[in-house]
Amino acid sequence: MLTDAAVGLTLDHVRRLVVRAEAWLDPDGVEPKEEERRGKRSVTMFERGGMLHLNARLDVETAAPIVTAIRGFVTAAFAARIDAPDADSPDADRRTVPMIQADALAVFCAHVLGCEKRVPVAGATVIVRMSVEDLEAGTGSATVDGLDQPVSVGAARRMAAGGGIIPCVLGGDSEVLDWGREKRLFTRAQRLALVERDGGCAMCGLPPEMTKAHHIRWWKRDHGPTDLANGVLLCETCHHRIHDNGWEIRVDHPRVGGRVWFLPPRYVDPARTPRLGGLARFDIAA
Repeated sequence: MLTDAAVGLTLDHVRRLVVRAEAWLDPDGVEPKEEERRGKRSVTMFERGGMLHLNARLDVETAAPIVTAIRGFVTAAFAARIDAPDADSPDADRRTVPMIQADALAVFCAHVLGCEKRVPVAGATVIVRMSVEDLEAGTGSATVDGLDQPVSVGAARRMAAGGGIIPCVLGGDSEVLDWGREKRLFTRAQRLALVERDGGCAMCGLPPEMTKAHHIRWWKRDHGPTDLANGVLLCETCHHRIHDNGWEIRVDHPRVGGRVWFLPPRYVDPARTPRLGGLARFDIAA
């Protein structure tokens, strides 16, 4: 099953597939491993060469809000950079991602120490997803957007008890998710539904905070509706790759168990064999 599912995936995606498969094969082993990893969490600090060095080893439950907040800060910084009127000036913001992440940590700590100014964070919502059967039985595992390692249902419940955490229980009622031509932009509820299906960039796998919801059939050119069947999460690089290089996107069963397929142009694959995208690539149980 792993060999079949691994065809066409990158090495990093194969690693994610194996992590999901381990949790599926041994659901009772997720929680004991969590306790073991939690006991190894640490942050060490030391000064050398005029710089403070930080080294963190964190379990998923501890890391989830940290990863979401820092990635959200990076996303907000890049959005501000794009919208800046002086983007081409010599003193424009040209920080690298590691630099922005370091600045994010400094801003968050300053905020905790008494800063009353609201910190700009884009998409800073931790989403923990699990099946309703696992939630009711208290067994199995859950996944956290932006992190590969599954967590136990007990950890998911603890995380959901905190602020800024949304438990996405599959199988329950949902908001109205199709707006047709009434709305140009996808709503927050629709984006959450797309995150549930795509898990981030449906093509390359970047986390949700680094993606935008795009119309598969364009809003203006094709008069495409703002519906889940016509939406997909893509990072900027993959968005340009698809539109500039002739890739096509198809979605089957957009509401329940939906899957996203990418059809390469003929110069990439003469047969135009569809390539599975989104979270379905890592669902070994299916």
